Amino acid sequence: MCARYLIFIFYFLLFTNKSFSQQPTQTIRGVVVDNSSKSPLPFANVILLNTNPIIGTSTDNDGNFRLTNIPVGRYDLKVSYIGYEPSIIREIQISSAKETFLTIPLKENSFKLDEVIIKPNVNKEQALNSLASVSARMLSVDEASRYAGGFDDPARLAASFAGVASNIGNNGIVVRGNSPKYLQWKMEGVEIPNPNHFADLSSFGGGGLTALSTKMLANSDFFTGAFPSEYGNALSGIFDIFMRNGNNQNHEHSVELGAIGIEVGSEGPFIKGSNSSYLFNYRYSTLGLVAPLLPDDAGGTNYQDISFKLNFPTKGLGTFSVWGIGLIDESGQKTETDSTKWFYNQDKETVNVKQFMAASGINHIYFPNKKTYVKTTLAATVNGIDLSTDKINSNLNLLPENKINNKNWNFVLSSFINNKFNARHTNKTGIILTGLKYDLFLEQALLNSEGLQTIVNENGFSSLLSGYSNSTLNFTENLTMNVGVNAQVFTLNNNYTIEPRLGLKWQINPIQSVGFAYGLHSRLERLSYYFSKDFANNNTLYNKNLDFTKAHHLVLSYDLNLTSNVHLKLESYFQQLYNVPVISDSSFSFINLENDWFFNHKLMNDGEGRNYGLDLTLERYLTKGFYYMVTASLFDSKYKGGDDVWRDTRFNRNYLLNILAGQEWQLGKNNANVLGVNFRLSYQGGDRYSPANKAASDIIKDVVFDETKAYSRQLPSTFNVHFTISYKINKENSSYEIALKVLNATMAKDFFGFQYNHIKHTIDEQRELIFIPNLSFKIEF
Repeated sequence: MCARYLIFIFYFLLFTNKSFSQQPTQTIRGVVVDNSSKSPLPFANVILLNTNPIIGTSTDNDGNFRLTNIPVGRYDLKVSYIGYEPSIIREIQISSAKETFLTIPLKENSFKLDEVIIKPNVNKEQALNSLASVSARMLSVDEASRYAGGFDDPARLAASFAGVASNIGNNGIVVRGNSPKYLQWKMEGVEIPNPNHFADLSSFGGGGLTALSTKMLANSDFFTGAFPSEYGNALSGIFDIFMRNGNNQNHEHSVELGAIGIEVGSEGPFIKGSNSSYLFNYRYSTLGLVAPLLPDDAGGTNYQDISFKLNFPTKGLGTFSVWGIGLIDESGQKTETDSTKWFYNQDKETVNVKQFMAASGINHIYFPNKKTYVKTTLAATVNGIDLSTDKINSNLNLLPENKINNKNWNFVLSSFINNKFNARHTNKTGIILTGLKYDLFLEQALLNSEGLQTIVNENGFSSLLSGYSNSTLNFTENLTMNVGVNAQVFTLNNNYTIEPRLGLKWQINPIQSVGFAYGLHSRLERLSYYFSKDFANNNTLYNKNLDFTKAHHLVLSYDLNLTSNVHLKLESYFQQLYNVPVISDSSFSFINLENDWFFNHKLMNDGEGRNYGLDLTLERYLTKGFYYMVTASLFDSKYKGGDDVWRDTRFNRNYLLNILAGQEWQLGKNNANVLGVNFRLSYQGGDRYSPANKAASDIIKDVVFDETKAYSRQLPSTFNVHFTISYKINKENSSYEIALKVLNATMAKDFFGFQYNHIKHTIDEQRELIFIPNLSFKIEF
């Protein structure tokens, strides 16, 4: 019914849409700032490159610019300023319904004053954070909504980058062979809980789709290794997410209806003519409409999220902003009452899951002078899970199997001062103080027991204290160094870490550069593991003194601009992990930990790991309506458990390949409408697994693995195809878009482990098909 309704809307718009008397136009606004000090640059030149006649302007005293009556379409924009390196902003999409606002940083050049002889920078592939020398890429909001397989989700977009792997049904991001749980999510400079819906259920660090709507986000950064010193408590990768400001001059709204839910958004000024603004988005999703295409009981899954940002510039006191994000999830399954259908343990179980996550904060940015700015954030985050599992017995009575009732609150003060001493030296120094309040309760039934044993029952308060300093030094016109240090203290057990960071970048010539970076990085484990109890010894907490898990990162990179529109990047890397929690005389290691909530063993920080590989990215920017990106990775991921034996990790896929391409056509009268076709091909090695011990499994009627051969087997390689087709109609002050976004068009089944078959007494693979064709209709006005 929903699909037929959307198709009707499409044909109605296509054939009844009245011709325009003139082509729809829109306004491009923005601000040009110094890359290091963030101070505005007055009288910079701003030019649209692909217009005839040329359209351009200059920034005012506050660095602001405005280009009006720009016909809808895509444009490249060049910005130049005397004494600074020019910059080209690619692929700017102009829609009739929404103004486009850009913040454009320029880098001061202290060695040349003649801007004409300097080749412009194309910063699309570079991180927004100028302290990053290697292994960082800007997360483009436009790409997240356009790339096939992205599903308007930044996390799924990242899975198409070099060195990054993930599955269809699990949003867990495996960066360079590391577990998803070692990834850090940051919003507005503050670490937030995993923002995925149904986070951590099938894999710690994973989930379904994130609560991060592309309609709310500014361009952000994604790091895959050797992070700058401002980033602590992260081991594999970092999502550094920022929200954009709402339009402070005009009200703009959007409504989207699709097969998996609805989404509404709004933005605009609080008071017409003021500089303050609001930005708001709400989503409600139910998978009931696509239930036949999903695993059993997934159709009863419901989730919703909300996000907002309020922005208040002042004349003398800086800029204040209030932001927030939250989600609520609910799902479950019912037990099968017919005992002849009890094939697997899950058929006997009733499961109810409720989850929530929220983060909110107040930011303040103050510029005491043109060389210095101070940013301070006060924030609070919370996340919780309430999960209960009951198992039916032979008398058809439900008995408790396990229970989780966890809540974690973080209270954060983050503040830094950024000082540009001169064109050759900029320093950023700050602190992050995080109060950790926890209320943890986990119970699980013992084997052949009808009662529950308490695994963790703790509540209290601790803290993670962090400080950092980083300097950017421009030694010559072509050689830049980022050097810094990060220090952290975990007050629960007073463990600390001091971590040096170093990055070098040498611009060989205008089209080639090489980079090198080193960093020592660390991450805490989940708080519940610090409170595992020794039941045989007066319930002592034998894991309370667990140290940080740490890793040395080394990266060597090479960048080459093959043409003005085609870019090649190669990165080789080596990571040495140590202090990894392991069990003595066992192959077990936290490197491979997936989703064991009820872990209750004594751990030691004696484990190791190593990851090394080569990442390649070949990208053609969107030019004349066409783009492509090819990413490939060859890597090896090994670990050493408590038995001192080196083995493959669970995540050692060995190779990854992604091919993305798309084409846009300007159609209709005055080329006002846009037809887009995008696809992504993904081919990657299979996950590793341990072989099952059939004899031991038959005894307890559950899967028992041969841990002496841990992860010695590998699943077959997987091949997935995703595609997106969209048609957008631009009318004066409004637009309409119908889109079909297909996830997993090849209908490949994800692997979810093994199950013991109680009827056949066999050990069966658990594979589930997740195929989502999301047909949607969006109105912007």
